[in-house]
Order: sequence, then structure tokens, then C-alpha cells
Amino acid sequence: MNWTALDPALLGVPFLAGLVILATHVPLGRRVLARGIIFLDLAVAQIAVLGVIVAHTLGWETRGWQTELAAAGAALAGAGFLAFCEARWPDIQEALIGSAFAVAASLAALLLANDPHGGEQLSALLAGQILWADSAQVAGIAALYALLLGAWWLAGERLGGFGFYLVFALAITASVQLIGVYLVFASLILPALATRRQSGTRALAAGIAVGGAAYAAGLAASALLDLPAGPAIVVALATASFLAARRQAVALGGTRP
Repeated sequence: MNWTALDPALLGVPFLAGLVILATHVPLGRRVLARGIIFLDLAVAQIAVLGVIVAHTLGWETRGWQTELAAAGAALAGAGFLAFCEARWPDIQEALIGSAFAVAASLAALLLANDPHGGEQLSALLAGQILWADSAQVAGIAALYALLLGAWWLAGERLGGFGFYLVFALAITASVQLIGVYLVFASLILPALATRRQSGTRALAAGIAVGGAAYAAGLAASALLDLPAGPAIVVALATASFLAARRQAVALGGTRP
């Protein structure tokens, strides 16, 4: 085990990126959980990935503005469609969200079928590349998240279902290329599940604390054991969230997390 791998110069920026992402994804995840649309983030993230893959097949730069625009446009279109579906067919919304994910994932696989590096591209988008985050990326995402959270909290209920879907789509688009689809889902849902018995700012602070500890543990495990960072953080998030939920359940006199 190489303890020198725990280099703050290497892990500091990815950890900061994780905290920035949690600051937005924890409150969004709690709202998703409350609305009962658990797989919305997976569907929108996969649709954003489809936009990135379309840009890739057109030969656009991976981190160019055209690719960012393609990802955002795809996510916004998908979110708009799902918001319309929720208003029109609320009783089958979760089924429609799951179907949207499956179709987007299948289209992505078809577009990459004849690409010799398609498997690597898809793997990077699913598992993420948080270790390669730089300070400029983190600053840009933090500024965008501040605007989105500000608009969400100022508008409140006036934002409506459609407005929430748009805020959600833009937040997911910003994070999915950095941390990947799996970690987006885990960052949204697992801390929200761990703190579901709490409310208000206490719940948000607890969710971010659980998520922050998991990001730190996952990044450390990745560096020490030479493992992919994204999957390591997902497992750490699942473990930390389970332990936090169980501790809270015991404190409230129950036995189930």
C-alpha cells in the first residue's frame, strides 16, 4: 500500500469538486426523493451523456463549448419532455422515466458501436473522471450551481414542476461529465436516503457531511489501492449512508435504517 499516494496536491481538487457537487445534489436529491421520481437523475444524466456522444460522433472536442451545448440541450429537452409527461400522465411517470433511460442508453450504445474507442468513451462517461478535475472546472461548476440554487430557493414553489426539471437538468449536465452517471445518482440519492428522517438545514448539513466523508474515503481508497475513483466513491457513499441511516434509526428507537 503506497501511503505517499495520499497527496493533497492530487486529491485536494477532486475532494473540493465532490463538496461542490454535494452542495447542490443533496438538496436536489431530497426533492427527488420527496416527489417519488427516484430515477429522474439517471434518466436525465443518461440523456446528457447521449448529447456528449452525439457531439463525439460529429468530431467535436470533448471539452469544447459545442459538446457542452449538446449535453445541455439534450438534458433540457429530456427534462422538458419528462416534465410534460408528469403533468399529462402522473400515474405512469416512473415507468416513463425508466423507459427514457433505457432508450437513451441504447441510442448511445448504437452510436458508439463502430467506434474503436467507444467502450472507453462510454466507460468514462459512466464511471467519471473526478481525479482529473482541475480548479477552473470546479470554479465554473460552483458558479453555475450558485446561480441555480439561488434561482430555485428564491422562486420556491413558484418555480413549479417544469422549472424544477430545468434546474435539475442543468445541474446534472454540469456534473455528469466530471463525475459520471453512477456517481451523479449516488450523490443525489444516497445522502438523501441517509437523512430522510431529518428536515430543514440540519438534514442538508448532515447529508453533505455524510457525502463529504464518503468522498474523502473513496478518494483515499482509490489512491492507496489504485482503484477507479468513481466506483470507489459510490461504494463509500453507500456504506456511509447505510451507517448514518442505521445510527439515526437506533437513536430514534428503531432497528431498521
